[in-house]
Amino acid sequence: MTAPASIAPLREFVGAFGRLLDAVPDQSNEPRILSEGGALLRTLVARDNWLPDAFAQPDPARYQQFLLHADSTERFSVVSFVWGPGQATPVHDHTVWGLIGMLRGAEYSQGYEVDAEGQAQLHGQSVRLEAGDVQAVSPLIGDLHRVHNAHADRVSISIHVYGANIGAVRRHTYPAQGGRKPFVSGYSNALLPNLWDRSAELRLASTPA
Repeated sequence: MTAPASIAPLREFVGAFGRLLDAVPDQSNEPRILSEGGALLRTLVARDNWLPDAFAQPDPARYQQFLLHADSTERFSVVSFVWGPGQATPVHDHTVWGLIGMLRGAEYSQGYEVDAEGQAQLHGQSVRLEAGDVQAVSPLIGDLHRVHNAHADRVSISIHVYGANIGAVRRHTYPAQGGRKPFVSGYSNALLPNLWDRSAELRLASTPA
């Protein structure tokens, strides 16, 4: 993968998603957010030349969750998930709406539901997401799943958008022995990509042909 040409697509996405939420201020119209937001995310992941290398690095021990942007009022966050070969999540929930867009490689998402005994059971067929595909999750349409890299020999990367600062949301995993275990995911990175420095673009635009 060559160096990113420009982070502008991510900046444009963040601005457009913020405007969408401005039009749905209390986030009550979830179907609209997921539909129109999904279209925005599909446009973003259709191009694989904007994600900075620092937020695309796998770790041999576990998948990485890099924060790319958090809205100033925490209405939404954008995260790159980097999956090393064969890496997977536990069964988990989100408690807020989310959109998953496949940027690079492929992943499987297997839905679950909780039975009367509190045990997470398989629900529906596993869905394979290829580059460019987008999937939605939420407590209203299905919030429990397990995700794993579809490839045993290479890295996959997906871009996630959530209706909160997802790294600070109290959520749950669902162990095989039953019940649920609380967790807060946090993030793998301490620094954010700089979306707002347009100086290089402006200098290029002002250079005589």
